[in-house]
Parts: sequence; structure tokens; C-alpha cells
Amino acid sequence: MISVAEAKSYKFVTGPDLFSLCQLSSQVRDECWGKQLTYSKKVFIPLTNMCRDSCGYCTFVQSPDSPNANYMTPEEVLKTAYEGEALACKEALFSLGERPEERHQLARDKLAALGYSDTLDYLHDQCESVLTHTSLLPHINAGALSYEELKKLKPVAASMGMMLENVSVDLLRKGQAHHACPDKTPKRRLDTIEQAGRLDIAFTTGILIGIGETWEDRVDSLMAIRERHLSYGHIQEVIIQNFRAKPGTAMAGCQEPDLDDMKRTIAVARLILPHDISIQAPPNLEVDYGSYISAGINDWGGISPLTKDFINPERAWPQIESVAKACQGLGYDLNERLTIYSRFQQQESRYLDSNLTQKVASLIHRNAAENIGIHGGAAL
Repeated sequence: MISVAEAKSYKFVTGPDLFSLCQLSSQVRDECWGKQLTYSKKVFIPLTNMCRDSCGYCTFVQSPDSPNANYMTPEEVLKTAYEGEALACKEALFSLGERPEERHQLARDKLAALGYSDTLDYLHDQCESVLTHTSLLPHINAGALSYEELKKLKPVAASMGMMLENVSVDLLRKGQAHHACPDKTPKRRLDTIEQAGRLDIAFTTGILIGIGETWEDRVDSLMAIRERHLSYGHIQEVIIQNFRAKPGTAMAGCQEPDLDDMKRTIAVARLILPHDISIQAPPNLEVDYGSYISAGINDWGGISPLTKDFINPERAWPQIESVAKACQGLGYDLNERLTIYSRFQQQESRYLDSNLTQKVASLIHRNAAENIGIHGGAAL
């Protein structure tokens, strides 16, 4: 792992020097993860698109005056889960706005109509329903949570996640990406990651680049993730995600990170973070898959054959076959994984509650069979 000073020295690296940096990152990746890349076949369940935060780049969140502001019903949740199961999905990604009932009367009214007063209570029961009625494993992305909230949700989720995004407090200032976002303070986000570690929750986090942060802020954010993983060992993957400008948002006119910026950030993340952490970049936000592979990623995250990316709805998921071909063209196999990584599966008493162990074991055998494909083990 490289030092803070070395990481910050790569701020302006380009051309042949960037190529050399990516080569070093790829070498580290190959030594740890071998000649395979992975993905999770998922179905996306956006439980509610209301939120108490107002991020400057977000189109997922709907204001109460929008006719699209809503909560999914239990029937809609199960319908989506059943359809995903029929397409061999194994992950149910629950994503939702943060605590909308604390800001919006409409959210309180819709929750009451469902028989609830708290979004997280409703989330718990819908995850439990998916576990009871399908073979899917819930992965929860509910934002910043307390120790007690994480503890309550752990029995109904194989893994959880929350993007750190960035540790810069400057992003909270008026006119910046996280102004008027009580759940996006660095202290609150870092505390969630730490509490998940205390509870032995297999956790996903990551940084969002291009939202007004500096290169030094990115390095500091990755270092903060590293420190917490070294303390608890619970972070299974870190996402490097590029900001995409969207019409109708406060940041619609902001410049997006270019491909070199993504490659530089991916490569430095691989060199900063402990080698047992998976480095991931979303394949629907960049068409040049080979550049991400060459920069050092080992995972593509969740890819859905059914539901769109509700966070970036303008960016369709790629066909799994096209990602597999890109991997094979550079000498890598593409294999399907579960939402909880194998090293956490092997420590079931710590990371999985007893009600999840049998389901995970069954899916491990299914995955093993499906990953024996006709292209050197690729799951196609």
C-alpha cells in the first residue's frame, strides 16, 4: 500500500506515466485476484424515491410535488423479485432515499397507508419478505445508519453498503454538491462505515469523483476507508464512480471527469487500499471497458438483466456477453459472484446470521455450476 504523499503526487500524471501507473495497479490486481473479473447479477428494488437530502447531482429523488414520488408496495417488491429470480438473478439491491418521513408529510402519509411510521422498519420487512419467498439475497443501500439500525437490518441482508462519496466538508457549503444534505456529512458517513465494522457486516463503500472535490480530497477519502478496513476488516469492495451531469439538476452544467481521470483514480485506489478489497467501477457509465480493466479493477458491480439503473437511468446496463468479451480480449474470465464475497462466506458465524447461511450455501453451489461456461469459466 502506498503512502498519502505518494498517492497525492499522482495528481497530474498523464500519458506514458499514467500508462505505467495503470500497469502497476493491474499487476497488484492480478497478484491478488488472478485472471478473472466478477459481477453480481442483480435486480434493483428502489423502495422509495423520496429523501430528506437534496444532492446537487441526483435525479433519483422525487420531491413531494412530483406525481412519481412514491413507495413500492409489498406486492411490487415481490413481483420485481420474482421476475429477477426467473432471470437467474441472485441479488436484490434495495436502494432508497434517506429518512424521507423526517422531512416530507407525503412520505409519512404513504408509510402510514402501508402500516408503518418508519422507512427502515418497512425496509426490514420487505427484505425479510424477499428472503422468505425467493432465493435472492438482499443487499441494503439505505444511506447513513446508526449502530442500532445496522444491527436490526443485519439479519435480513447478506451485505450492506453506502457510498462515502467524499470526506471534504467544503462540499457541504452553499452551492456545492452536498449543501442541505444532513446525511452527507463526512462524520456521519464515516461513522456508518465504522459501526458496520463493529457489527461484522460485509460492506460496500466508494467515492464519487467530479462533484467539486480536489485530488487531495479523493486521496484523503480513500485513506479514511483504508483506516477503517484495517481496524475491522469488513469492507469487501470500493466503488470508483464518475459523476454524470443530468438535465434538471443543480449540477447539470458541471464538467464530468474524463477517462484519464477515472483511470488515474482507479489505479491509485488499487495501490492505496488493502489488497483484499475489491475495486469496482460501473460498466454502464463508460463504454471503454478495457480502460477500466487496464487501470486495475477486478469487479463490475451489479448488472441487471431486468431493471434499469435508477440512479443513472439514462445509462443502460450493458449486456453481460459484451462485458465478458471485453474481459476475454484482455486475457480475463468473467465470473458471477454473490453479493457477499467468498472470504466473508467462509466466516459465517461473524458475517452471516443463521437464517442466511443455508441460502448462501445453496447459491454458492448454483454459482459454481453456472460459472463453468464455454469460454474458460466465464458466466455468460
